[in-house]
Amino acid sequence: MISLGYKKNKVFYSTLLTIAVPIVIQNLISSSLNLVDNVMIGQLGETFIAATGLANQIFFIMTLMLFGGNSGISIYIAQYWGNRQYDKIKSVLSIGLTFALFVSSVFFILGFVFPTQVLGVLSKDAAVIREGANYMRIVSLSYVITAISFAFGFSARGVGKPKLPMVASVVSLLINTLLNYILIFGHFGFKAYGIEGAAIATLIARVVELIIVIYGVYRFIPVLSVKASDFLGIKKETIKSVGKTALPVIFNEFFWSLGMTAYALVYARIGTDAVAAVMISNTVNNLFMVVGFGLGNASAVMLGNALGAGEIKRAIEYNKKFLALSVLLGIVIGALITLTAPFIVTKLYKLTPESYKITQMTLQILSVFIAFKFYNTIIIIGTLRSGGDTLFSMILEISCVWLIGVPLALIGAFVLKLPVFWVVAMVNIEEVCKVLLGLPRILSNKWAKKIV
Repeated sequence: MISLGYKKNKVFYSTLLTIAVPIVIQNLISSSLNLVDNVMIGQLGETFIAATGLANQIFFIMTLMLFGGNSGISIYIAQYWGNRQYDKIKSVLSIGLTFALFVSSVFFILGFVFPTQVLGVLSKDAAVIREGANYMRIVSLSYVITAISFAFGFSARGVGKPKLPMVASVVSLLINTLLNYILIFGHFGFKAYGIEGAAIATLIARVVELIIVIYGVYRFIPVLSVKASDFLGIKKETIKSVGKTALPVIFNEFFWSLGMTAYALVYARIGTDAVAAVMISNTVNNLFMVVGFGLGNASAVMLGNALGAGEIKRAIEYNKKFLALSVLLGIVIGALITLTAPFIVTKLYKLTPESYKITQMTLQILSVFIAFKFYNTIIIIGTLRSGGDTLFSMILEISCVWLIGVPLALIGAFVLKLPVFWVVAMVNIEEVCKVLLGLPRILSNKWAKKIV
């Protein structure tokens, strides 16, 4: 029997809240302001929602690759921190930064030089491609900046300092929203730049975020303050060891993001109103998913610290509590989405009556699957990766997306010709399969290993 009572789990909840609350706050503000941005752009029309949504799909792929690389790196950082091997943390972070710079540079070239060609793969709507390309050329200038902030932010969480990335993100997003209001619509004497104004606002906000992160790390977190000598002193054995664990995570996130892009491509072929409905629904859904992401990231740090310290039994007990909490919170939040979806859509967006209906139905369907998403967030980000069981994690996630989700999306859209919300329902069956296929591995405790 799993005990979740506070009196018996004071240390667990104290540590959980210390790590998770800043992450939840950061993600909540991020999702809230992304919703505000989405609403602002939505005032320009459905074409502009679809344009920014598809343009940001490329940024989405990049961030997931960075998430994969930094997740792999943070496994070692969390375990080194738990094992008090502080001298090795900078070497591992240097590998993460090098990877981040390489990946973001490749995506910058794609976004800045070839935006029309890239968007042409995702949509056949000439207006969507044109507006999306204008947006992407500007926002791609922020890719490298974002990648550096991402690497430092992940590492800060791994050493129990989640407040720095939270503060940086909050300030950045507030600036982004204010500048969106000014530059999209032309307030306070500025010209109305429309969709390009949103891109300029994002670029400026990302620069501010990086400045805050760099200052905070080098002023308050010396264990992460890497220097040129740390990059030059990286040993081949370290690269090999980290790569063995990190590469499956990178491939995992890359092919998962391609799967999400395949879904977006299917939705785009259904129609521009379908793309707009899914983009709005995902933005609103992410507002509620912040609790799951906070719980998942906290589990990765806490389980990693425990495993690094050699406390295998404690890690297994903590994992049971995290999984139980994920189900309970997922059910509660699913109910909240069901209750609030009609209000959110009708009050915030300027859509046609048909688009309103499609968006509300899509949100209702997403609410049914959110408990499964919460559970899988713990399994993938926390349980399996914390102990370096990244190969099984990769196989589980990629197989569910590409062997279940993508084929069902294609069948639903092009064979059965269903409305987009039923296609979304078919796609989310992969979340249920992930739970069923991942559970035996979790129960075997093969994931609970000290790797440093």
